[in-house]
Amino acid sequence: MAMKIRLARGGSKKRPFYRVVAADSRMARDGRFIEKLGTYNPLLPKDSEERVKLDMERVQYWLGQGAQPTDRVARFLEAAGVVAKKERNNPKKGTPGKAAVDRAEAKAAKAAEAAEAAAEE
Repeated sequence: MAMKIRLARGGSKKRPFYRVVAADSRMARDGRFIEKLGTYNPLLPKDSEERVKLDMERVQYWLGQGAQPTDRVARFLEAAGVVAKKERNNPKKGTPGKAAVDRAEAKAAKAAEAAEAAAEE
């Protein structure tokens, strides 16, 4: 059984609240889980103690059993010092999208036309 430590969404529309759970990877995101390991409330400020609560003893147990944390949960564990920080690489993070490139080209063409028209006068 492939185990994951992941987030299960709760809360109402536009008011997310997550449980950190140990679950079989084949189960639905908000479906059946084996054990609740903590909570995550993204609406609280980042420096709040209540934002992320984890039962570290149980998290260590599940990691020892071979459970793999998801990306977001791994970040929580890195912040807590449980898991070694891993290098992330996103080379396309700062590059503009297709629409932004098209807008920039259109703006440059319009500026070139205006400069050309001014030079003719």
